[in-house]
Amino acid sequence: MRPFIEAIGKSTTAFIICYPNAGLPNTFGGYDETPQVTASSLKEFAMDGLVNIVGGCCGTTPSHIRAISEAVKPCQPRVPAADAFKNYLLLSGLEPFRIGPYTNFVNIGERCNVAGSRRFAKLIMAGQYEEALSIAKTQVEMGAQVLDINMDEGMLDGPTAMARFCNFIASEPDIARVPLCIDSSNFSVIEAGLKCCQGKCIVNSISLKEGEQEFLLRAATVKRYGGAVVIMAFDEEGQATDAERKVEICTRAYKLLVNKVGFDPNDIIFDPNILTIGTGMEEHNDYAVSFIRATKLIKETLPGAKVSGGLSNLSFSFRGMEAIREAMHGAFLYHAIKDGMDMGIVNAGNLPVYDDIDKELLLLCENLIWNRETDATDKLLAYAQNKGKGGKKVVQTDEWRKACVEERLEYALIKGIEKYVVEDVEECRAQVDCYKRPLHIIEGPLMNGMKVVGDLFGAGKMFLPQVIKSARVMKKAVGYLIPFMEKEREEMMAASGSTEEMDPYQGTIVLATVKGDVHDIGKNIVGVVLGCNNFRVIDLGVMVSCDRILREAVTQKADIIGLSGLITPSLDEMIYVAKEMERLGMTTPLLIGGATTSKTHTAVKIAPCYSSPVVHVLDASRSVVVCSQLLDEGMREEYLEDVKEEYEDVRQEHYDSVKDRRYLSLSEARLKALHIDWFSVPRPVHPQFLGTRVFECYDLNSLVDFIDWKPFFDVWQLRGKYPNRGYPKIFKDKTVGVEAHRVFDDAQLLLHRMIDSHSLKGRGLVGFWRAQSNGDDINVYKEDGTVHKNTKPIATFHGLRQQAEKDSSSSEPFLCVSDFVAPVDSGVADYIGMFVVGVFGAEELSQQFQTQGDDYNSIMVKALADRLAEAFAEELHARVRKELWGYSSDEALQASDLHRVRYQGIRPAAGYPSQPDHTEKHIMWSLASVQEKTGIALTESLAMTPAASVSGLYFSHPQASYFAVGKITKEQVEDYARRKEMSTEEVERWLAPILGYEQEP
Repeated sequence: MRPFIEAIGKSTTAFIICYPNAGLPNTFGGYDETPQVTASSLKEFAMDGLVNIVGGCCGTTPSHIRAISEAVKPCQPRVPAADAFKNYLLLSGLEPFRIGPYTNFVNIGERCNVAGSRRFAKLIMAGQYEEALSIAKTQVEMGAQVLDINMDEGMLDGPTAMARFCNFIASEPDIARVPLCIDSSNFSVIEAGLKCCQGKCIVNSISLKEGEQEFLLRAATVKRYGGAVVIMAFDEEGQATDAERKVEICTRAYKLLVNKVGFDPNDIIFDPNILTIGTGMEEHNDYAVSFIRATKLIKETLPGAKVSGGLSNLSFSFRGMEAIREAMHGAFLYHAIKDGMDMGIVNAGNLPVYDDIDKELLLLCENLIWNRETDATDKLLAYAQNKGKGGKKVVQTDEWRKACVEERLEYALIKGIEKYVVEDVEECRAQVDCYKRPLHIIEGPLMNGMKVVGDLFGAGKMFLPQVIKSARVMKKAVGYLIPFMEKEREEMMAASGSTEEMDPYQGTIVLATVKGDVHDIGKNIVGVVLGCNNFRVIDLGVMVSCDRILREAVTQKADIIGLSGLITPSLDEMIYVAKEMERLGMTTPLLIGGATTSKTHTAVKIAPCYSSPVVHVLDASRSVVVCSQLLDEGMREEYLEDVKEEYEDVRQEHYDSVKDRRYLSLSEARLKALHIDWFSVPRPVHPQFLGTRVFECYDLNSLVDFIDWKPFFDVWQLRGKYPNRGYPKIFKDKTVGVEAHRVFDDAQLLLHRMIDSHSLKGRGLVGFWRAQSNGDDINVYKEDGTVHKNTKPIATFHGLRQQAEKDSSSSEPFLCVSDFVAPVDSGVADYIGMFVVGVFGAEELSQQFQTQGDDYNSIMVKALADRLAEAFAEELHARVRKELWGYSSDEALQASDLHRVRYQGIRPAAGYPSQPDHTEKHIMWSLASVQEKTGIALTESLAMTPAASVSGLYFSHPQASYFAVGKITKEQVEDYARRKEMSTEEVERWLAPILGYEQEP
């Protein structure tokens, strides 16, 4: 015991109590140590000043206590240290870790980050958490003294993933011995990590960018959990770039943390933003100098505070040149550490020793870091090209017109320049010796140019909006040649008497959005990209029946059929199409795509229905590769064999995971529901009116500020990398930022043009009714009077309850939307709201652009209409909270807060995670006479038309939250079918994606 008492004494300013057993228990559970022996041991502790209070535990008797008292009577109690580890940041995993004045630079391992490590992300996304631990272990073995964990990925449930991985780490002593750095831009993810992180960790990060109130709230939460905290040099005005602003923001944050929150200064870590240098922009040249200067000032003026930074940002301009990047990191750290940088997020093990860096390279790096020469970037690039990777010289834009006509056409296609294309094509046509037929121009310079576009796009060096513009140039060129080709064809056929025509295309592909679904933006993009790569694309549009798809495929002699869908019922329609193709003995390859589809669903549900190839295509960039391989006689068999093996593995993994899943019975799940004490919270607020209110021609200008632009960039497949994800940070991304800004500017022009010209119109309705929950259902009543259990409702909304087992340590309830409405027998009057909104006119306008051969604006119109519809829902919900229902009348939130769901109440949509059943829309449409009042209709698959429409229910209770029902058992399906008066088979068809069991054939 003595070593532990001594260690505790050195580590605390508190008093120490020691009350040992009377030795170890004997064979019979008794204790043999005499009072004198126990007293003698404790007297030694007391004499050496190790303890303040002594006593006895198991096996000690009054005689033992008496002997101990007599033994320590002459001894002085321990005098606690005035301060233990003053000026040290104290962290711990299983082992303590102290960072103080004489601690060397602390390496924070960076590879357990889904945004920074492809391998880690792949393992986490696949649920292979145990395998992901190997990356963490490698980081610790390579010298990471703190382990950074980041789960910021759009397809991940961040809080759950963070908690799960931290729990896995806790089971591995070799990893858990080091402290963790819980890293996220989402504070709910941070809090999930704090709840299950043993020892004392670092939180990365919080900042003042959302104001003092939010900053203090989050800081207090971190302090309550006992963590240290990283503060980014951001405030309400944005990111600090010069040293003075960095120090100003950090000083303000320091005073708030110390004076208002009561933070120990040693637990404060500042990240003054290591920003990218060597970008070619003059204003970026001093970024490294500013960080080092700010670090020195922070350490001089803010006692106790530590300084950290993310090192990889520094050299982002030289991505792909790893030797250059590592040298820059080594040189930068050498100087930053001398001026007080305590720690940094680095790839532990990949940092070169300063003295080992090639002297010529070191000089070039330091000239760039210290901004000693105006051409430092150029010199470093020249070094990289001579001794590293070479680079291709780009033709200057003012010189491209001097090149030969073939090169001019290639340049115009790559850059999307329409201005001279007809002129250049005509010049080619005049060169009869080179191009005897108009078709030769298409097959020659035009297709050569588009091949370059396709290669650049596939390699990630061109982006979707650029490809769409290239397609526009191609269409214009081909459009000019078509009359000449038609004339030539007629002359050739007349001369030969033949009726057989040559097919100039790589293959014919029939694309369609399946029956019942009206969403086609993604399909249209795939069509354009395939068209750019010399495929003949026959787009059948939306809501296309199986019969028509297959008939057109046969008529057009299609080489491939592509099916698209956004809503979950579309999955069943795709299965039906596959079964019909099998029944008819077709062998045409079938491609599956769309937001609701997945490789797992394709492998498990669709591929087994059709004996010919079925391939899931993730996005437009993959479509060309897949189609090319399917049509290449030399590659086809090997490719299909690979797909077959991969899908077999996917199926096996799926069936294995289903076997492992456990569920609560429905009665158990209901017992563990969210139980709200309806009498201890404020009574539900009465809406300003009951019934519906229709909006005939909504002011679209009022919606612009409510637009969430991130999904808009997703449509164009423009995705920034951390920390430049989302709008407006995507504009800073080194890879996609410029193109994102260009597309955004185009969108702004078109958006305002459509609104000003009234090309688009917004219509919708909102309604409120008296409502009470009855088990998992919500009854809606016509009158606002007294309601009893036997009062007949005018409508009933049906809920589904979570059943999948949760972590044994979790106290989370098993939710159903009915939990958020007061029970019918509570005596508390409650209400429910409903909304349906739509943007009309997009389809017609898109078709106009399509007719003009302008695919870019055709897609843009639909993308903007979707954003306006979502903004309509967001803006109307804000009005509901503040005015129309008025349960949150003092709300004052920015649009960014709304997108982060920081308001009270929710608006879940039927067919989405909180209520995955699309058939609930029938009840909504009937209750509010939606189609009659707004013109917004439902297809047979319950998609809304126009496609740019949004609907949902309103819940006002403060504890109402979005959640995912997840997989459910047959018991609940049968119960749900009984409540809805539907057959079990029909319910299974609508709820197929969430069934936790295999349906009987």
